[in-house]
Amino acid sequence: MKNLLIVDGHNLLFQMFYGMPSRITNKEGKAIHGVMGFVGALIKIIKMTDAAHIIVVFDGEQENERVNLSPDYKANRVDYSAIPDDENPFSQLCDIYAALDFMKIRYVEATDFEADDVIASYVHRYSGEVQVFISSFDSDFFQLISDAVFVLRYRGKNTVTCDAAYVQSKYGVLPEQYADFKSLTGDSADNIKGAEKVGPKTAAALINQFGSLQGVLDNIDRIEKPSVMQSVLRNKERLQMNYSLIKLDYRQVPIFDLIELDCAYSGIATHGVLRGIGVLG
Repeated sequence: MKNLLIVDGHNLLFQMFYGMPSRITNKEGKAIHGVMGFVGALIKIIKMTDAAHIIVVFDGEQENERVNLSPDYKANRVDYSAIPDDENPFSQLCDIYAALDFMKIRYVEATDFEADDVIASYVHRYSGEVQVFISSFDSDFFQLISDAVFVLRYRGKNTVTCDAAYVQSKYGVLPEQYADFKSLTGDSADNIKGAEKVGPKTAAALINQFGSLQGVLDNIDRIEKPSVMQSVLRNKERLQMNYSLIKLDYRQVPIFDLIELDCAYSGIATHGVLRGIGVLG
């Protein structure tokens, strides 16, 4: 079976921009460490996954529809509009797009939905035809894991490929229960508050006992610990909203055919790509 690699573009950009050991500039003094790290990591990820097809998905500038459900959603994120270029990951995004064009790798910028939903749509469309590797540190993608879908957390030699056993071992729930689990615990990365008195172990126990978040909410009176029962009851509406925020669903978004995502990367090294797009100066 061939492999489809889906890269969470902004996630990899941020990882490389802030994770490179030093700030690298070209001859004109322009910072290029983000694009250099991105291209270098992408080349290694392609080799790791033996990708036959590739798509890189970036978030757009559109209004986030989940904010309509909760104004607090991702309200903790940094506003980069007033941050100087030298400190701004997005200042190198155009060079990354140019590098992807040079490497003949397809990419999209999500316009009507979040990048996470676009990635979920590609998984829904192609996981029955190919093995899918999602390259990202966003744990929300754990809910998409199946026998044919894996989440790759790139850390060079310490890279981890997450499967169903990984999710069960780490969180005590099945991948398809991950959104239910996170609805109870909350997600600080997205500024989503869970139910008080419900930590990861308690959330996993509730999900395993009742099968899903809805199962928990339908059986609140059967929750044994009074403080947990009262917390779930008190936060019932919020928990239902949390699930709507966290759950990734297939969306009616334009999808490239697999043949359009064929990996045409020729094996050229990172510096060759950067020279090819004129970034090295």
